Formats: sequence, C-alpha cells, structure tokens
Amino acid sequence: MKAAQGKNPQTSGLKKGLQARHMTMIALGGAIGTGLFLASGGAIASAGPGGALLAYAAVGIMVYFLMTSLGELATYSPEPGSFSAYAGRYVDPAFGFAMGWNYWYNWAVTIAAELAAATLIIKYWFPDSSSFLWSVLFLAMLFLLNVMSVRAYGEAEYWFALIKIVTVIIFLVIGVAMIFGVLGGEAVGFTNFATGTFNGGFFAFLGVFMAAGFSFQGTELIGVAAGESENPRRNVPRAIRQVFWRILIFYILAIFVIGLLIPYTNPNLLNGDLDQIGVSPFTLVFERAGFAFAAAVMNAIILTSVLSAGNSGMYASTRMLYALALEGKAPKALAKLSRGGVPINALIVTAAVGMLAFLASFFGDGVVYSWLLNASGMCGFITWVGIAISHYRFRRAFIKQGHSLDELPYRARWFPFGPLFAFALCLFVIVGQSLSSIENGTVDWLGLIATYLSVPLFLILWLGYKQINHTKVIPLEECDVEGHS
Repeated sequence: MKAAQGKNPQTSGLKKGLQARHMTMIALGGAIGTGLFLASGGAIASAGPGGALLAYAAVGIMVYFLMTSLGELATYSPEPGSFSAYAGRYVDPAFGFAMGWNYWYNWAVTIAAELAAATLIIKYWFPDSSSFLWSVLFLAMLFLLNVMSVRAYGEAEYWFALIKIVTVIIFLVIGVAMIFGVLGGEAVGFTNFATGTFNGGFFAFLGVFMAAGFSFQGTELIGVAAGESENPRRNVPRAIRQVFWRILIFYILAIFVIGLLIPYTNPNLLNGDLDQIGVSPFTLVFERAGFAFAAAVMNAIILTSVLSAGNSGMYASTRMLYALALEGKAPKALAKLSRGGVPINALIVTAAVGMLAFLASFFGDGVVYSWLLNASGMCGFITWVGIAISHYRFRRAFIKQGHSLDELPYRARWFPFGPLFAFALCLFVIVGQSLSSIENGTVDWLGLIATYLSVPLFLILWLGYKQINHTKVIPLEECDVEGHS
C-alpha cells in the first residue's frame, strides 16, 4: 500500500528555495546562540562543570529523539504547518489548532525579545543612542530578509550560523591549546574540573537541566523549513544526522573547555546577561589567551546570534500562521502569497505583533513585556511534547492501516522508546520548573504563575476549539497517514 504522491495543498504555493546547506545551518543556528555564549557560564557556576556537562548531554539526547521523530514526519509529509498539521492529523484537530497558535505566539514574542536584546548589545558601541530607532532598524532588516524570498531567509541564516560555528571552533582550538600550555602560559590540566565537578546538589543540577532545555530550543525549525526544501526526503535526514552530533559536540566540548580553564567559583561566570558581554565565558577565555579585543569581537558575534534568532522567529511564526490560515484555523487573508511565494499578510501581522510586544517594554517598567515573555517561556517544551505524541500516534496508525515501514523515506530509530523518552523528559522539565519557585519552604507565587502562564493559555486554545467544533481524538484506523509531498 504505497503512500499517495499527490500535491500537498499546503505547500503548493510556496517556493522550494532551501538547499541542503540551508537546512543544516537553519537547525544549527536555532540551537547555537546566547545559551552557549552566555548562559553556559552560569550553568557551570551553579552545578559545576560535571553537572553542566551531564545536564546538557541528557537534554541533547532527548533532542536527538525529538529530531528523529520530527524527521520521520517531515520527510514523509513536508509542509509549513509541520507539527501543527501533524498534531491535527494524527491526534485531534483541536490539539493541532492549539499547537499552531502556541508556536506562533512563542516566536512572535521571541522576535520582540531579540529586538530588546539587540538594542542592549548595540549600546556597547553607542551607549547614548535611541533604543527605539535601533529596534525599528533591526525589525526592518529582518522583515526585508523574509519578504524577499525563502532563499533570502535561508542565505541570511546560513551566514549567521556559519559565524557562530566558526567562533565555537576557534574557541575550542584556542581552549585546547591553553589547556596544554601552548597558549596563555602554563598548562592548566584538569585541576579546575577535578575540584568542582559537581556543585550545588540536585536542585542546582535541575536548574541547569531547565536552562539546557531552553538552549536547545529552535532545532525544531527544520520541520517548519521542510515544506520549502528543494528535496526534503534527502535534505531533512541529512541535516538531522549532521546537526545532532555537531550541536552536542559543540556544547559538550565548549562546556568541558570552559570548566577546565575557568574555576566554577569565578564570580564572572554568574553574569550571563546581555549587558555583561565582557564576562561571557568565551570572552574570559579569549582575553586569557591574550586577545585584547575579545570583548568587542564577542559582542559582535552575540549580536549576530540575536539577529539570527529574530530572523528564524520571523520565518517560523509567519509559516505557522500561513498554515493555520490554509486549514481555516486563522483568517483566510493570512494565506495570501506574494509573487515570490512569501506569505505576505502573515509576515506583516507577525512583524507588527513583535513590534507591539517590544513597545510594551517601554511602559510600566516593562511589566507587560515581562509577562508576555514569561508566557512564551514554556511554549517550546509544549511543542516538543506535541511532536513526541504526534510521532507516536502516526507510527501506530501507519502500521495499523497496513503500511510497511519500508515506505518511509526516513525512519526514526528506537521506536517507541524515542518519543516516549522525549515525552517523559519534557514533562519532567515542565513540572520541574515549579521547584525554582519553592525555596526554604516558601512559594514564590508570582514567579510560579509567570513560569506557567503558557500552560493555561494552551489548554484554553485546545479545549475551547474542541468545545466549539466538537472535535474528538482521531481513532488510529482513521488517521490520514497518506504521504503529502
């Protein structure tokens, strides 16, 4: 029983402009950013180098399973709605509706966060300049990159990601040279790592576990981009294989090198904020190697990371809004395409929402903006849970309806362990977030509410759509498992 090869209505208007190199860099760029360049220092300071390594490795393995699950779905049925469409097709239309709007909201608010971050970083060089003017300039740049064509977005993301990768490679080479005494004086050896391998106990480790999860978010962008890939059945699996090992190696080796070179007790490691570029662990290592200009260079690199995240956010949220419009889950006007095959109305709405969210940071000491940002914090983990559930049900429905696994262009290994493990670990991370609000027997209720804002929002979307449209969980034998290519 062969999969149908008909034209997928969701992808027929979009241009297939993303090549294999774009797909690989989109996934890489989604995971390598401020989480590595800044937050890694705080992770080592709180849990020690060993605790940080263990946390990042565990989350990396979970992300691998999620990537393979998404890879199986995206190669068999590549489309811009990606996990929203899969959730609606293999679980429940209401679940797909909530997944789509959850993901759109997550990235739309992230655009605002990246605009705020970029204006903060640029003030390293122009301290007295206008934040508003810089935000308008950066938003206009991101809008232009996305409005031209999908290839323009892919090309920009390729170079953004390449800058980050080259930086990490140079850092690793210099760091290893310093460890063995080739640069920066005497050999450091393993003294710093051995004296503070694990620090702070279980709760410190759990806190790093959460941070690691946020650092890896963005890898799922490859599922959204699959619908505009020139050859998703070849490019998506290749990108997944390359991306996982590169990300894991980059994170694990970078944390290992930082842990060896900088004692976890160094107070500068705790300053993982955007206004503290000078104490980024990368900056500290480069300066120790004798590079006086390290802070300025890292500031520029972190600026490219922030713009890369904003660029990806604009792309992902626009495609998700477009897919929702095609399915009748958003206003039909948002499905309009430009001559270049770009969902122009969806792009305009997303850019406007991002700018409005950013402007909220100027009012009431940023309270509105803080709540918007907090509400998006858990959205990525909700998306990951949805991917795991969708893949699990797809594979069961696929077999139940008489299909052979040989029909799948790419097959996720370790099924059903992979999606079940990812599902369980994501739930552990979501529930574990509450522990950070509980200290010495007292509960920070405001912090707890802020952390979990996105959970009731998701449930309202899901159950509200279900109530209005009377949807039900789709029986496995009725799931639409015919391929859309």
